[in-house]
Amino acid sequence: MSPSIRKNIQTQSSKEFTGIDLKKPAVYAAGFTGVKVALQHTFKEMGVIKSFQTLSHMNQKDGFDCPGCAWPDPEHPSKVAEYCENGAKALAEEATSKVVDNAFFSNYSVQEISRWSDYKIGKSGRLVAPMILKPNSNHYEECTWEEAFRVISEHLHALASPDEAIFYTSGRSSNEAAFLYGLFVRAFGTNNMPDCSNMCHESSGVGLSETLGIGKGSVKLEDFDKAEVVIVMGQNPGTNHPRMLSALEKCKRNGGKIISINPLQEAGLIRFRNPQEISGMLLNGHGLTDSYLQVKINQDVALLKLIEKKLVALDKVDGKVFDHEFIEKYTEGYESLLAHLDRHSEQELLELCGVDEKLIDEAVALLAKKSKIIICWAMGLTQHKNGVENIKECVNLLLLKGSIGKPGAGTCPVRGHSNVQGDRSVGIMHYVSEELNAAIKNTFGFEAPEHAGVDVVKAIPAMHEGKAKVFVALGGNFVSAASDTEYTAKALQNCDLTVQISTKLNRSHLITGKTALILPTLGRSDKDLKDGKQRHFTVENSMGIVHQSKGFLDPISDDLKSEPEIVAGIASTYFKGNHPVKWKLLGSDYELLREKLGEVISGFKDMNSKSEGSGYYLPNNVRELDFSKLPNQRAQFSNTTLPTHNLKENEYLLMSIRSHDQFNTTIYGLNDRYRGIHNERRVLFMNESDMLRENLKKMDVVNILSNYDGQERKVFQFLVIPYQIPKGNLAAYFPETNPLIPIHEYADKSNTPISKSVRVSVEKAG
Repeated sequence: MSPSIRKNIQTQSSKEFTGIDLKKPAVYAAGFTGVKVALQHTFKEMGVIKSFQTLSHMNQKDGFDCPGCAWPDPEHPSKVAEYCENGAKALAEEATSKVVDNAFFSNYSVQEISRWSDYKIGKSGRLVAPMILKPNSNHYEECTWEEAFRVISEHLHALASPDEAIFYTSGRSSNEAAFLYGLFVRAFGTNNMPDCSNMCHESSGVGLSETLGIGKGSVKLEDFDKAEVVIVMGQNPGTNHPRMLSALEKCKRNGGKIISINPLQEAGLIRFRNPQEISGMLLNGHGLTDSYLQVKINQDVALLKLIEKKLVALDKVDGKVFDHEFIEKYTEGYESLLAHLDRHSEQELLELCGVDEKLIDEAVALLAKKSKIIICWAMGLTQHKNGVENIKECVNLLLLKGSIGKPGAGTCPVRGHSNVQGDRSVGIMHYVSEELNAAIKNTFGFEAPEHAGVDVVKAIPAMHEGKAKVFVALGGNFVSAASDTEYTAKALQNCDLTVQISTKLNRSHLITGKTALILPTLGRSDKDLKDGKQRHFTVENSMGIVHQSKGFLDPISDDLKSEPEIVAGIASTYFKGNHPVKWKLLGSDYELLREKLGEVISGFKDMNSKSEGSGYYLPNNVRELDFSKLPNQRAQFSNTTLPTHNLKENEYLLMSIRSHDQFNTTIYGLNDRYRGIHNERRVLFMNESDMLRENLKKMDVVNILSNYDGQERKVFQFLVIPYQIPKGNLAAYFPETNPLIPIHEYADKSNTPISKSVRVSVEKAG
């Protein structure tokens, strides 16, 4: 697009209010209401018969994997409904009968569509043909696949260095597509492979790798049945991973206890009405949380240290609180940790975390007597400056209790997208693995690059500064997912070419380089046919199980290609047959592709047969109590530091959150019924004492500002909602608040943006 047109492109959702309806926050999750809302969404997009037929195949052993979160399926899935409300919404979005075709783009300019809300953009329909946005044009137009591949090839060949291209990956891609994509990127000559994990669980991967030797969790689904205590931290499963509530319910039924640690009280952690049971549909369901510790934003380390100090004091009395045999045999750094804890007073830690000491003591008394402990967490721990240390402090507590490598105990980072963990397992990473490079050379006969690439927060400045000129995205909505929206948008607009491999329209199709391509692909629920024979692909869930996924629906267009076919088409056109890898063959023969994947990636050998049915577990050293890759072959205790935010008198800590009608950047609707918000997204949750301090009343309209390094960022027109949130803390939805997050502020070591602890101030809107 020309500069004059680009200036008028909207990078954010509409600032117009949509007519808020406030109700009391819910006191339970799911139940009959959840079923009703799920069916309303699917009926509207798919029709009644198609909805029931397709839902009956989701998360079944012979069906397709949910396009939403990565929570694992039980060994014996329910034949009635092995999905949650938000899984049904995700399916409805993907299986809609609406289409975005050439006529659509003829009627609407990119400029006009950009003024729509994210909700309206997402509801436009499925992409059905390749589209190109040519320089100085404001309308996409249909093109052939051959033309699209040729345009990409020409731009890649024109680069002065392979490192001038960025290849992004979203967690929606399959293991097969991600492996082939990573293979092409390395054959092209770069490790510039940022992925969505960089923005969410990268802190988990780093923290767990440095302490336990693997960047994944250690528990299995059945461990929840055996756990004595489950700690849920920085996570709202009722909205983000609703099927997890069934696992928590089983834990409770078996006598387990649940401790919830979160700045907001969430309905899904208080009570669960299981929609798969009559009692859940008609009665009050089951209470979940036994102890709710409403910690201040990003003071989890202070709270955990305080719990550990109190446990140390109890252990000194009888020596039975900690598992000293486990500590002596498997760990390193215990004495150093005790000395480190001595440097902090209980009063200091208590004031920092902001939790009632009586509630903390109740949690400590419970933990002191138990050894089968699981700690679960999500973005509430990872998206901070000290995100890695948040994870390490969780590991400290588990190591003290010997709650690692035994049934009913361990680490459980809950992934937010259905195959984000699998993408990393099969080689999507910006850093160099000598082992992987050697395996690629042995199997495919070419040398992979030996210098590191860029992650998300490094890729954006590279594009902004003109050091990267081509951006390719395998799924996702990059501009809305990344921090510092305006900066990110300008970075993409500086590119010569942007390519989006997608199922549906999103804002990243509107914030483009000089030339832009949209390449439509099959969704999870679509049949993937080749010569009349249906193919399947594989994914990896949050607990390391690799299993098959096979679509059920006839594709909405004959012009759709699978992701492996698209990647193979790009690679084949670029190399023009002059490369040892047989790209088109691998892109069409998934069984051969999986054989090659198994030769290159440890744990994937024989996956063609092993991934059938319930699938199989990838190797996990923690489950075997094997810490041989760590210093002195032992799990590592860590001496973490307390976070510092240096808030000015008029500043608050803001955390970005999802509404209940949302998955990542996809907006299903305008309701957040668990928090009592209906028909509106531009809201700011605020403690009433802070409202009084700012002379604000309920429903006052404010702007939110952040100021880092002298640069002010601002989002406009938010309605103030009084809410039970710690004093000095605020919460609001993303992506609306992403413009406030500075691109250069991210977690140490993991480079994850600080989306959950942004320093802000508020002002009344003029």
